[in-house]
Amino acid sequence: MNLYELSLVDLSAKIRDREVSPVDVVESSLARLDEVEPAITAFATVTADLARRQAATAEAEIAAGNYRGPLHGIPLGVKDLYDTKGIATTSSSEQRTNYIPDADSVAVSKLYDAGMVLIGKTETHEFAYGATTPRSGNPWDPSRTPGGSSGGSGAAVGAGVVHVALGSDTGGSIRIPAAVCGAVGLKPTYGRAARVGVASLSWSLDHVGPLTRHVLDAALVMEAMSGYDRRDPGSVDAGAPDFTSTIAAGVDGLRIGIPTNFYTERVQDDALEAARTSAAVLEGLGAVLVEVEIPLADHILPTEWAILSPEASAYHMDAIRTSPELFTDEVRTLVQLGEATLAVDYINALRLRTLIQQGWRAMYDSIDVLLAPSVPGVATPRSDPFFRWSDGTVEGATSAYSRMSAPANVTGLPALQVPAAFSAEGLPLGVQLIGRPFDEATIVRAGFALEQATDVVGRIAPLTSAAAIS
Repeated sequence: MNLYELSLVDLSAKIRDREVSPVDVVESSLARLDEVEPAITAFATVTADLARRQAATAEAEIAAGNYRGPLHGIPLGVKDLYDTKGIATTSSSEQRTNYIPDADSVAVSKLYDAGMVLIGKTETHEFAYGATTPRSGNPWDPSRTPGGSSGGSGAAVGAGVVHVALGSDTGGSIRIPAAVCGAVGLKPTYGRAARVGVASLSWSLDHVGPLTRHVLDAALVMEAMSGYDRRDPGSVDAGAPDFTSTIAAGVDGLRIGIPTNFYTERVQDDALEAARTSAAVLEGLGAVLVEVEIPLADHILPTEWAILSPEASAYHMDAIRTSPELFTDEVRTLVQLGEATLAVDYINALRLRTLIQQGWRAMYDSIDVLLAPSVPGVATPRSDPFFRWSDGTVEGATSAYSRMSAPANVTGLPALQVPAAFSAEGLPLGVQLIGRPFDEATIVRAGFALEQATDVVGRIAPLTSAAAIS
């Protein structure tokens, strides 16, 4: 077995016990990258020399007895929105072709402190403004989208290149690519982790978090990158997080909310079946299923877009005036449309968000976790990114994917995507577990129970160099 095929936990133990060297781990990761990258183009920049230097440092530290913990020596991919000192950070846009930060983002700095090794910067939908990541392919079928906007991160994890990749989530951009690439994705509570040094899409909806192969991996990374930072106006001093101490406690008596609306509409049958099966698994482990109605359901997506659109346009205000030609046609149009949003519409959307948050808070009086499909269906073809529903409507992939994930952004609640099934075509499907504010520990516990009870989580796409060349 190649080192990249080991789980993070198994690999971490071997590194700790000096059975394997971080140098060998990095070489295995880079070899896998060379094998699959022609097919999936997950990386905007590969930092092979840096990775080798960091791995050698990790090896020396561990040999000297300075073991930093379970992330020490583990390969990492970083979405190209995150600043990385001395390394191009392009946001997959010509607007930032020559942008080289002079400091690391807070999240990257914290993971460096934990001993992680940077393999490279992963592609994103330009400035995270979309859910298909056109430059990258899905590792389970490169002709299909890896989702977005953290599509490169999803592809890199799903293909086995890295054990961890950072993403950002404004309308689902961690959970969407994790779902369609067969990975775990954790979007924390709004304010749990600082976003300093990360290009913004919508400051009041943006979250940062990891995509990983296993649930425990995501918990370990999220613990490391969490924390208050006064430079982020959305940051919350919630204390040191501990998501891992109770991860194996089981779900006996846990109340799992099963939505009777919203998440059941315009969803492919296999995605609904994956959610039903996951609910049955948790019920078999002792959880209690409780049907709930999603409050103000018809207002969630309009609220998401009425907030996101003008905030994104405000962020890009200078660029759209000075160098509009450097945006792709898609993103330039979206930025221009956002400038047309009336101030009263934006303010009313903020007010409506408060009502939605209040409604969800009341819903959680009767449940501990909400379980729903992460995406309405499998990865769409890159050449035809649309869903065609039985009622005759055609829905763009970005709209369809974010429709399922936007509620956790509008409410700011923590959400965990867990692989749940594979379609008849062999494409991944997932479920998301949404919890109370700053209660990541409970959704992690439920996700870990699902992982242990099934054989879906942790699979690596069987992509080969032959497939990549063809």
